[in-house]
Amino acid sequence: QEQLVESGGGLVQAGGSLRLSCEASASISNINVMGWYRQTPGNLRTLVAHIQRGGRTNYADAVKGRFTISRDNAKNTVYLQMNSLNSEDTAVYYCYLSDLQFNTYWGQGTQVTVSS
Repeated sequence: QEQLVESGGGLVQAGGSLRLSCEASASISNINVMGWYRQTPGNLRTLVAHIQRGGRTNYADAVKGRFTISRDNAKNTVYLQMNSLNSEDTAVYYCYLSDLQFNTYWGQGTQVTVSS
């Protein structure tokens, strides 16, 4: 049983928008940080954005002003609204979370492709 289920990836034209969602299993409790990483072939996975339990957010410089992360604690879900997408945003996006016991969970990844 997958513990993090992602959705919302796909193909979009440059300048377009996508919204990623990631729902954590109800078996995961005391969620602290939720966020998104992305990875392109041959490169390391890099942070896109994360949001703390109390709502404090952090973004990679490359996405500031274009992406917005949010969460619904009641639904154990984190969202990533991506606007003004460009070809450099093409990657596999991975949801992750850490709990108050510092356990870390990862989603299976969802492909985002931006065509120019």
